[in-house]
Amino acid sequence: MDGVNADDLHDYRPGIQAAKERGARSPLAEIGISKAQVRQISKELGLPWWDKPAQPCLSSRFPYGEEITVAKLQRVGRAEIYLRKLGYQNLRVRSEGETARIELPPEQIKEFVLKSDLQSIVSAFQEFGFIYVTLDLEGYRSGKLNQVLNQEIASVKS
Repeated sequence: MDGVNADDLHDYRPGIQAAKERGARSPLAEIGISKAQVRQISKELGLPWWDKPAQPCLSSRFPYGEEITVAKLQRVGRAEIYLRKLGYQNLRVRSEGETARIELPPEQIKEFVLKSDLQSIVSAFQEFGFIYVTLDLEGYRSGKLNQVLNQEIASVKS
């Protein structure tokens, strides 16, 4: 059993297919319960994590085709924990080779640039194993790495 919900089925998620191939069931998705409904039910049940930000698998931080290692997963995990300790909760650190790309909600980007000690962030990320640190000016969006898949599909159709 897993926690896949109906909303998860509207995006390309290779892990869902892999789990299904191994016999996993997704009861929430099977009966059509959305992410918002999961949060509402959790709140009504008094569960303290009803509004906890999504925490997808760290492998979703890497572009398709890039080899994922334990060391790479750990450096992304450490980088995200570091930023959460600075007060940023809804974020992703995408790993592209030796580059970390920080994604924050668009409305938090200006605050991040103006109020953060950027050199300390760069130094910390370099200690985690990244060489370069960038900030995605478009901001965080779930499923963002799937843009490349959408472009590939569009070029095949044209």
